Amino acid sequence: MNLESENSYLELPTPTGKVIRVQRLCHPRARRMRLTVTSAGARVTYPVGTHTASITAFLRIHGEWLERKLGELKLGDRPAALKPGIDTQFPLRGEMTRLVWKEGPYPCIEHAEDRLVLILPNAHRRAQDAARGLLKSWLDAQLRKDVSRWLGRYCPLLGMSPTALRVRPLKSLWGSLDTRDRVTLDLALALAPPAVLKYVLVHELCHLRVRSHSPRFWKLVESFLPHWREQRDWLRANGPSIKSELDRLVNANAA
Repeated sequence: MNLESENSYLELPTPTGKVIRVQRLCHPRARRMRLTVTSAGARVTYPVGTHTASITAFLRIHGEWLERKLGELKLGDRPAALKPGIDTQFPLRGEMTRLVWKEGPYPCIEHAEDRLVLILPNAHRRAQDAARGLLKSWLDAQLRKDVSRWLGRYCPLLGMSPTALRVRPLKSLWGSLDTRDRVTLDLALALAPPAVLKYVLVHELCHLRVRSHSPRFWKLVESFLPHWREQRDWLRANGPSIKSELDRLVNANAA
């Protein structure tokens, strides 16, 4: 499932001399232009048939507000890659969580309230690699716990089940169903609210019955999740951010 239906940008000069890149997204149900700013950047959503000149004029009117909001978020200050001994924050199940380090006899992770305690032996020669692998495995296990519960709920209703479940970091997709009926989910969904993960899972499960994105397919999705659009919109607004967060936490190349 790929929500990047349009990936074009407009460049907006600001009064202070900066240039802001704003993603443009044509939405079939939009009735007016809407400007949003998240940790993923700025995006303008507009109705079908809106002329580029109208979008540009709309951005100019809101230029000062846009620059201020982007400054408040400090989007240029990306959190540092995972480093042994240096605490950091990241979204877990949609809630900001602090990751802290602790010395212990063997590698493990403890989840306590609003923090994740990553325990490693002090003398470990490859502490960073061990931490990334440990964190990746832990996130995988947490995601699978949720998914196993929902599979038990939705598969009997569908009368069909996937042949396998795979979890891995994905570059652009959030999930997929292959010709062998195997479901693959993006590990980054462990950082999203549970309702978002459930939506992606149900989306792929519904493809077991309807392989296209036809009206019949969306009707089936809605029969299970009446408010699925809210979760899809959350992914559109926050998806790039959580993919980036996962990358800095578990990808050695992000260091």
